[in-house]
Amino acid sequence: MNYAMVIHMLGWVSCFEAAFLLLPLLVSVIYGESCAFAFLVVAALCALLGLPLVLKRPAKRTMASKDGLVIVAFSWILLSVFGALPFVISGEIPFFVDAFFETVSGFTTTGASILVDVESLSHGTLFWRSFTHWIGGMGILVFILAILPMKGGSSVFLMKAESPGPSVSKLVPRIRETAFILYAIYFAMTVVECVLLLAGGMPLFDTLCTAFGTAGTGGFGIKADSFGSYSPYLQGVVAVFMMLFGINFNLYYLCLRKKFSQAVKSLELWAYLLIIAAATGAIAKNVFPMFDSAGQALHHAFFQVSSIITTTGFATTDFNLWPAFSRTILVTLMFVGACAGSTGGGIKVSRILIMLKEVRKEIRLACHPRSVRKVKIDGRTVDHDVIRSVNAFLVVYLVLFASSV
Repeated sequence: MNYAMVIHMLGWVSCFEAAFLLLPLLVSVIYGESCAFAFLVVAALCALLGLPLVLKRPAKRTMASKDGLVIVAFSWILLSVFGALPFVISGEIPFFVDAFFETVSGFTTTGASILVDVESLSHGTLFWRSFTHWIGGMGILVFILAILPMKGGSSVFLMKAESPGPSVSKLVPRIRETAFILYAIYFAMTVVECVLLLAGGMPLFDTLCTAFGTAGTGGFGIKADSFGSYSPYLQGVVAVFMMLFGINFNLYYLCLRKKFSQAVKSLELWAYLLIIAAATGAIAKNVFPMFDSAGQALHHAFFQVSSIITTTGFATTDFNLWPAFSRTILVTLMFVGACAGSTGGGIKVSRILIMLKEVRKEIRLACHPRSVRKVKIDGRTVDHDVIRSVNAFLVVYLVLFASSV
């Protein structure tokens, strides 16, 4: 293992976190809040830790697959530990364990919170809390790959370790350019959402925090009722963008290249949209008696389906009061998740499709042992290594879930 390169990359992560902390620092200064000091201290600490590691260039700058895995794992730990310190220093979340939980939830875009009265937090803290979603949504190391030149093809191991899908495909020959394109699309979509939210009368601060939570599909809200107090227009915009951020970003790139036919042929995309449509229709019909009109039932059903399948977690109503049928659908959607190559969580639709096609292949082979069957997605044969990794992922996922229960 190239320990020097691992430490060097962790130094870059620390420096980037110092830069990210300047944004909530600026927000705190604008609103005249005392928590600005906490962000300044932690930003300085991250810079002091990271700069010496960055300036000391390793003699060997290439990485192996295991180096990428170690860098990604320790990067998330490093980000979370230092990201929790502003909460503790400012006294808004006084206990480190609570602050660490909140920060890990933010960077991993989980969205679970220990806070009871979120509206009592300062603007700087609320901004940082939501901004962790945006950083974690696409991945901090994807951002670093888009900025830093790396030699010897080593960056592909970081991309693979950070990838949320069963496989990694390069949009262009160079990984750095691929990372840049992905982040450019991510940033552009965030800006478009901000514009639409501002057009609906949402305050700028609320707009930024909401867009961060939507883009990263994390769901940290700045209101006690999550999204219930906002207008139907604003709820609709967020619902649509939650769904859009759950689509594979490679398809957006194909659209930008005017390869619409390739994009619309994606089996995962149509399966994802079909699941959303079917779940929305079923839930809307089930909860119709609880609302004044069919349109209102459809509105809330679509918002919650979009929120849950992308593992965002925003809510417009207390869906825990919905019938068991609707709640069961929502729990199932939480496991299914969004598309591979998106910011959404869950198992991913592509893995579900591969698993179902593999099961069908095995059943047909049991009936016709001499036949030759291959698993295909979008007309392309899925490599055995990908199928094996999907099976391993599902086993580990279910074991972790069962042991957690």
